[in-house]
Amino acid sequence: MQVVSTIAELRTRLADKRAIAFVPTMGNLHAGHLDLVRLARESVARGHGGCVVASIFVNPLQFGPNEDFDKYPRTLDADCARLEGSVDVVFAPSINEMYPAQQTVFVELPTIANEMEGATRPGHFRGMATVVLKLLNIVQPQVAVFGKKDYQQLHIIRQMVAQLNLPIRIVGGETVRAADGLALSSRNQYLSQAERGEAIFLYQTLQGMRLAILQGERDIERLQQQAVEALVARGWRAEYVAVRNQSDLQAASQSQRDLVILAAASLGNTRLLDNIEVCLAD
Repeated sequence: MQVVSTIAELRTRLADKRAIAFVPTMGNLHAGHLDLVRLARESVARGHGGCVVASIFVNPLQFGPNEDFDKYPRTLDADCARLEGSVDVVFAPSINEMYPAQQTVFVELPTIANEMEGATRPGHFRGMATVVLKLLNIVQPQVAVFGKKDYQQLHIIRQMVAQLNLPIRIVGGETVRAADGLALSSRNQYLSQAERGEAIFLYQTLQGMRLAILQGERDIERLQQQAVEALVARGWRAEYVAVRNQSDLQAASQSQRDLVILAAASLGNTRLLDNIEVCLAD
């Protein structure tokens, strides 16, 4: 495994590779990230010009002024140790390498980017999509792997790649969970012991909504409101709980059989995201 920090080094390293699979991360890696790496490895054949690249870059463009950019955990040495033997190249650029001049060109996104996460974190998806496009242009992979835990992000990336005609297959990795169901996240380490015990309630809430829908509940507004009220009653700060169509993330419609429930809520000082898919029988 080789660790490179400049675009020039990376392009030299990848010049003779016929098939590249790419996993972009912000580091502080956990088992969820390693599962994405596994999917990337499965998508390219080692020894036949295949190469797996993981990037580690905490992107300032996707953090708001009052968010946790400065305290976001940076654990490059430990991350590289976890990736050893699983990836061929780690790309760990500095901010100056990625943004040698002030970024004034951004990706213009569809209106869905202003809902849910986009409404709560204005500008987040613009910054995310811009750095992802830069990274895809730098690495030039045939396959890129992103986690379904950031469901709205994955949807936006798929749209960007399709509509900008990028020759890249986007693979979505299933959310990896702890034994009790909590979705793995770098931010989970911010939880106190008591908060960690409570954190599972977010997933349990989504599971309850999923069961209700499968049993025939179609009053989506009421389901969403009940979920928010249940979270608030236990001391959470609920930002949104939304039932959407999987295909376009628009509000759930009666004709759609494949739905997804998305939620964001804070427990203490820790903001947690989760989602769960619901597939109705025909």
